[in-house]
Amino acid sequence: MAYFKEIVTKAVIGKGKKTTTQKYVIRPEETPNTVLGCWIINHRFNGTMSQGNIYVNGNYDVNVWYSYDGDTKTGVASGNFSYSDKMNVPVNSSSKLTNNSEVIVSSLSDPNVVDVSVENGEIQFNVRKEMGIEVVGDTKIRVNVEDNFDDYAIIDDEEVASEVLEEIDKEINEDYLDEAIENKIGE
Repeated sequence: MAYFKEIVTKAVIGKGKKTTTQKYVIRPEETPNTVLGCWIINHRFNGTMSQGNIYVNGNYDVNVWYSYDGDTKTGVASGNFSYSDKMNVPVNSSSKLTNNSEVIVSSLSDPNVVDVSVENGEIQFNVRKEMGIEVVGDTKIRVNVEDNFDDYAIIDDEEVASEVLEEIDKEINEDYLDEAIENKIGE
């Protein structure tokens, strides 16, 4: 017969990933003709929980290298952009999100510019990123325990080598009592 024990422990109770694309605009001082390059640096993010919902909040700096003045000069426009993405992370049916749940966020695909264009003196671009989320919380697990299983070792404080026991047996005088009685009578 099998027995089960329930153990309450912290474990990953929900896990998911989400790819998002967001559109942004930078307005350089000069009127750009062509975009020569875009790069994203300083991506910072964290996970929060509010009213039972999980959010990934973050920001990054975007630098756009562009040409202007009839493609004869170049400049760099920079901007810091923030985001807040709601994440619908599936949670194990036996667990619940609580205020004690921990949200762990990782960047599975760093933000990068996937489309850029110049329109009406503005540089418009889309940023795509993929974020992974793990939710750690209290959960119960069931562990199978074998029937009559005893994992204790027997402790014998007086272990004596068999050679010692054989030596003691040789020294025992089985006629000791008879001899003692005869000696007592003979006195």
